[in-house]
Amino acid sequence: MTEEFKRLLAESIGAELAAKVLEALGGEPSVSIRLNPEKLKDCPFPEAEKVPWSPYGYLLKERPSFTLDPLFHAGCYYVQDTSAMFPGHVARRFMDTPGMTVLDLCAAPGGKTTDLAASLRERFGDNFTLLSNEVMKARFGILKSNIETWGDPRVGAVSRDPSAFGGSPIFDMIVADVPCSGEGMFRKDPKAVEDWSLQTVEFCASRSRRILADVWPALKPGGILIYSTCTFNHFENDDTVEWISKELGAETIPPEDFPPAVSTRFGQLMLPGLVPGEGQYVAALRKHGSSDGVRTGNPLKIFRAEMPGQAGHDDGLPHVNVDRKTALRYLHGDALRLEDAPIGLIKICYEGHPLGDAKNLGTRCNNLYPKAKRIRMQVILD
Repeated sequence: MTEEFKRLLAESIGAELAAKVLEALGGEPSVSIRLNPEKLKDCPFPEAEKVPWSPYGYLLKERPSFTLDPLFHAGCYYVQDTSAMFPGHVARRFMDTPGMTVLDLCAAPGGKTTDLAASLRERFGDNFTLLSNEVMKARFGILKSNIETWGDPRVGAVSRDPSAFGGSPIFDMIVADVPCSGEGMFRKDPKAVEDWSLQTVEFCASRSRRILADVWPALKPGGILIYSTCTFNHFENDDTVEWISKELGAETIPPEDFPPAVSTRFGQLMLPGLVPGEGQYVAALRKHGSSDGVRTGNPLKIFRAEMPGQAGHDDGLPHVNVDRKTALRYLHGDALRLEDAPIGLIKICYEGHPLGDAKNLGTRCNNLYPKAKRIRMQVILD
């Protein structure tokens, strides 16, 4: 890490905290998951610790092979850094209106979308709409797949430039985890260290402001913006929040006192060395004005969202429960032989959780699990 980075870090968070962060960045990253409360109530990993800022989050003692866990493929949990769960914690403060419409603007790979979906469903049942967007086509497929695996029918996915949403005020909340210089990910991503420079920081701050200006008309007056980054510096964090407030017209909302999050001028920081996860900044703003009388339609229809076939949705097919060995063979794409299973289309399940479809012909079973999602590693089973 360059001396320029160290100077900016100390300038942004203070010398004492900067020293703790720099020491922590030399350590090993933690591993954590967030349960899908519609599918799993208890953590499947022994000795996991609850994450204080997430009702569904667990910090694991060690990293298991998620690829070889059928529950992972069934969407029973999502692997997500504990700090990345903090924007969901802040967003839950403002989930107070049944029927609310939410846009996750920069959504891939889908961690914050699935966190928002779980919270909205817990509070409002089916009475919410969540639109998940990823402008980068190469990353959109990952987002769509993860939404499908999560399995909430009130969540849709699109790939649009932020300017495409700016026609009229339609969203009660926009969550913008904007592309950033990635300082908070240095421990997990060596390339982020290599790519860092002051010019990169300035470029990212400028790009974030363009993104927010483009999408701002889509937020209802009185609506909430949850702004977040995975970086530490004040240019991309507090300075940008101040710019939003002054240039776009919004009131900054003072953060709640929530140790171990560190309060800044306008938001909060999760800092390695103080928390087990990586770096994350979050701030909340309320757009000037009132939404009284604002009439909007369904964003999923207006923006022609893709509604992925929900992997966990009951489509009426007979459910066939299989053991772990058979489940992994199915996820690998192997042909199966299932005794006593109904002939025809069936739903392959593990511990009652749907994995995908197959066609049982009696003598053998055609595997219909999507090729793009199959386990590619060699599966060695006892």
